[in-house]
Amino acid sequence: QVQLVESGGGLVQPGGSLRLSCAASGIIYSINTMGWYRQAPGKQRELVAVITSGGSTNYADSVKGRFTISRDNAKDSVYLQMNSLKPEDTAVYYCNLNQQYTGTSWGQGTQVTVSP
Repeated sequence: QVQLVESGGGLVQPGGSLRLSCAASGIIYSINTMGWYRQAPGKQRELVAVITSGGSTNYADSVKGRFTISRDNAKDSVYLQMNSLKPEDTAVYYCNLNQQYTGTSWGQGTQVTVSP
């Protein structure tokens, strides 16, 4: 019912920047929450940042001041600008959409590696 396709991951040096994008398709309602989660090897998936269709945001403490989430409601897309990247940001990043009637949907994930 809902498909999410991420792009923008890759390899970057510490202190560098990356921008992740996620486009949603299918049954998308005007009221929803989109966001980014990440999972590092051997760890549980954790919230990075979420944004409501009204623009309210919430960030994990570990990324506040470095990452910025934004969205384009007309394109059903969400973005994550990641600056000042650290090795501990290395993980698979997953796009997430949560809305009434269809519940929670996940993208396939995109790898972000921060290494010298």
